[in-house]
Amino acid sequence: MRGARAVGGRGARRFSFGGTWEVAATPEAVRQVAVDLERYPEWWPQVIAVAALGPDDARVLCRSALPYTLDLVLHAVSRDLPTIEVAISGDLDGCARWTLAENGTGTIMEFAEDVVATGFLGWSAYVAAPVLRWNHARMMAAGAAGLAARARSR
Repeated sequence: MRGARAVGGRGARRFSFGGTWEVAATPEAVRQVAVDLERYPEWWPQVIAVAALGPDDARVLCRSALPYTLDLVLHAVSRDLPTIEVAISGDLDGCARWTLAENGTGTIMEFAEDVVATGFLGWSAYVAAPVLRWNHARMMAAGAAGLAARARSR
């Protein structure tokens, strides 16, 4: 996971995350796993619950090492290759995007997330930004491993 930076205004803190995952599966197999939000709790340990809110929306609860559960609503912006994108609202506001490309042995996934932490999370980020970035990195590492295993098994 590439580094993250934090900037923000009063009561809110902006974070930009990026990284690259390599998955030994075809881009289509990876895409199928990535767009099936309701199954995330089966392979991503920090995604503790997902509830469909409609064909393009889901409520997602995430909890990593810190004693805080993120409550998010994800809205599908794109499910088609090469880019998968969701708009994020709730404890975070912004977007997350994956760009998938075949690399000969599988798929390279370029990840970009730009969000603003709001409310309690936004205020705490002024003091705890390094811990929040560490927590995010742990969650993403587990997600990379889980997605790779799930996509290979398809």
